[in-house]
Amino acid sequence: MMRIIPIASGKGGVGKSLVAANLGVAFAKTGKRVILADLDLGASNLHLVLGHQSPKVGIGTFLNDTRSDFSKVIVDTDVPGLRFIPGDTEIPGTANLKLVQRNALFKRLLALKDETDILIIDLGAGTHQSILDFFLLSGQGIVVTSPAVTAVLNAYVFLKNTVFRLMYTVFTKGTKAYGYLEQIRRDGSGPQKLYIPKVLPEIKRIDPVSYDKFMARINLLHPRLITNMVEDPKDVDVAMKIRRSCEEYLDLKIEHLGVIYRDSLQDTALASRLPVTIYKPQSILAQGIYRIADKILKTPEDQFLPNDKDIDDSFTEAGAEAEIDFESKMEYVEDLLHSGALTQGDLIETVKSQQFEIAKLKKENNFLKLKLSQAMSQGFKPSASY
Repeated sequence: MMRIIPIASGKGGVGKSLVAANLGVAFAKTGKRVILADLDLGASNLHLVLGHQSPKVGIGTFLNDTRSDFSKVIVDTDVPGLRFIPGDTEIPGTANLKLVQRNALFKRLLALKDETDILIIDLGAGTHQSILDFFLLSGQGIVVTSPAVTAVLNAYVFLKNTVFRLMYTVFTKGTKAYGYLEQIRRDGSGPQKLYIPKVLPEIKRIDPVSYDKFMARINLLHPRLITNMVEDPKDVDVAMKIRRSCEEYLDLKIEHLGVIYRDSLQDTALASRLPVTIYKPQSILAQGIYRIADKILKTPEDQFLPNDKDIDDSFTEAGAEAEIDFESKMEYVEDLLHSGALTQGDLIETVKSQQFEIAKLKKENNFLKLKLSQAMSQGFKPSASY
């Protein structure tokens, strides 16, 4: 049985491709047969994280002729057990995929099951229908976020649009449930003002058959969260905001797979054309990736809906890991200072740089207050710290 892991973000710039590529390496190192597919069409950069040259063939090659041999776009990597399907920067985004292209790609990806243990799909940022459909290929998709306000908000909005898309997939035209959704859309509500706990009872009343079909599908949806680019253990709190909003407004339970600390080492690894899990496997960043990969592999493939205790434990564990990693990070800085590899001047410059970034973030937060007030009316409830 092939495990499918779509990885999305809802917003660019949160390190989604870094997570996808390095998870692929981590899985392959356990002996799994892994295929990593770059479906961030029009903005494909996964080959850079893997250290590959710009691909001569890729998804775009197949999409231009969906009857062609799909195996020709699958290439080997330097990591044993890891193969790669490059994207195509010539294709201007998944938004322009035709239905026949999308269905053909679905079919070819699912057909890899006999030769693949794990299929990782690196999706484009945003909530276009094609991205949501690829995310719904599996009930165990991953949403990557960062502590930034916009990233947190967009992670929630992505999950909200995923549920809305699932409804439209299940509720066929002509059913009363579909008509009810269309009425909501015509009223100007749409997914932005969709409150599942209010919508479902009405659907159950007017169309119990469609309701049962939807509940059967939604119970297989088990999205998981990764908080990337963490600077401080307190950053892990943003995951709780997403969790509370998902449970209160979407009736959707999510798990927290863990945190990954921001590390300039990733830039060095990228320049060296190596995934950081290979460039420096003992780094805090790489260890965070390996830890998350281990959690995924320990989760039974048929366990789609965790119980409340499992969910609580996942968030508690992520918080504890954030504290441990932070202590390790501080110990590493102290070791560099004592060894002379990092001077006090270097440390001062680093602090100054971080203060500058913090000042920029404060300005961004002030600018986003109006947007956040709108978001609160749509069901997202940030804490007072924002």
